[in-house]
Amino acid sequence: MSENLDLVRSIYADWERGDFESAAWAHPDIEYVLADGLAPGTWTGLVGMAAGFREFLNVWEKYGVAVDEYRELDGERTLVFVRQSGRGKTSGLELGGNGAMLFDVRGGKVTRMVTYFDRDRALADLGLKE
Repeated sequence: MSENLDLVRSIYADWERGDFESAAWAHPDIEYVLADGLAPGTWTGLVGMAAGFREFLNVWEKYGVAVDEYRELDGERTLVFVRQSGRGKTSGLELGGNGAMLFDVRGGKVTRMVTYFDRDRALADLGLKE
């Protein structure tokens, strides 16, 4: 198992417990992207990532994420298939479904993180098949 995969697994170990506080794994100039969903956007840097992620989390009650599969794409990119859950605070909409997150890792830090709520879109964007 690669060091990059170990890093991504450690991030999800926290996230699956509902702990989204640490960003020790993130490069100071990280690019955080919500590729689809209700409010797509891009944020840069640790402060930007925190703001974007906070905006996202504040919409949901009891947001949760569980890993289905880790897939190393190359020496720098890891794609993680996830199941997300939660309920919209305003809409009451149930968040459910199969998403994905792409992590670019260089020098032991995540330099780019892309969240997809639609797993098929992630696969299409990356030119991959299920």
